[in-house]
Amino acid sequence: MKHSRPVYLDLLRIRQPLPAMISLLHRISGVLLFLAIPFLLTALQDSLTSPERFATLQQSSGFKLALFFLCAAYGYHFFAGLRFLLLDLHWGTALKSARLTAWAVLGASLLSLLLLGAWLW
Repeated sequence: MKHSRPVYLDLLRIRQPLPAMISLLHRISGVLLFLAIPFLLTALQDSLTSPERFATLQQSSGFKLALFFLCAAYGYHFFAGLRFLLLDLHWGTALKSARLTAWAVLGASLLSLLLLGAWLW
């Protein structure tokens, strides 16, 4: 009996469920946060050189935008990490609760993003 198996998998055409997308975005946000460490250290060093440079950096819209995206990635990574900690404790492993917690991660991340945007600007 021969089973028909796909010859190749087109990963862009496969529709992943929301919990899988949350997991993928959690990994991507972690990599982005790791890669942002040199940028943050450079900005910190630059801000400590003089009070004038700190004020210039503080008023820079490009820096605020970069900081906004980094904080957004951190907020998402934080809430998704809490979800995965609960999954490690076997809380929310059923399909319905896994979907609900995935939506909760998105909602909490969006709320924190809106609060951060209001605070920065």
